[in-house]
Amino acid sequence: MVVRHDHNAVLAHMVLKERLHLLGIVGCVLCIVGSTTIVLHAPQERAIESVKDVWVLATEPAFLMYALFVVALVLILIFHYVPQFGNSHVLVYITICSLMGSLSVMSVKALGIAVKLTLQGQNQLIYPQTSVFAMVVLICILTQMNYLNKALDTFNTAIVSPIYYVMFTSLTILASAIMFKDWDQQTAPQIITELCGFITILSGTFLLHATKDMGDAPAGLSSFIQPGKYTHT
Repeated sequence: MVVRHDHNAVLAHMVLKERLHLLGIVGCVLCIVGSTTIVLHAPQERAIESVKDVWVLATEPAFLMYALFVVALVLILIFHYVPQFGNSHVLVYITICSLMGSLSVMSVKALGIAVKLTLQGQNQLIYPQTSVFAMVVLICILTQMNYLNKALDTFNTAIVSPIYYVMFTSLTILASAIMFKDWDQQTAPQIITELCGFITILSGTFLLHATKDMGDAPAGLSSFIQPGKYTHT
């Protein structure tokens, strides 16, 4: 997920023959460096032996409070702010998408664990918790896609994509930290390093989107120097 913009830029350069200029290359490098930093310092996931273990994590007070806050805020945005400000403020649609997306990622992770354990011979489909997670995924994704499409239809993609990427990724990391508590065993330097990697990815993503219309410019340092600009008279 964290390098999807990097992949898109490279594939566009190779397949669609779009020129990747110097700043675009720098953006890709920043995304790769940031992603590598996060992967190398990522916390170890706790062992999950059943979908019931995930259910216990999802029903702890801290995550329940987060989930209730998300649902309440989304309902307020949908029924109060969307009719008034949906077509004029890009953050309204994107906030709904990002909040619901953070819950959908947690539920998808639970479903992934259930499928993995089922394939290993431990049938998780018999538990009602698996069906609940599946319903949450369906509701969240439908809501997320609906308002993301509205945002893309109303606002410029160059504005929607980076803002959505930043908000969605940030809220997903927050939800994961609350639910799975993967960072409990990490030291402060490790956490700071991961945050620096995340900021590096955001910087690369912003650079890619902010300069994506410069694709026709020469991809080199010479593009920043006009011929004759520094000639002496």
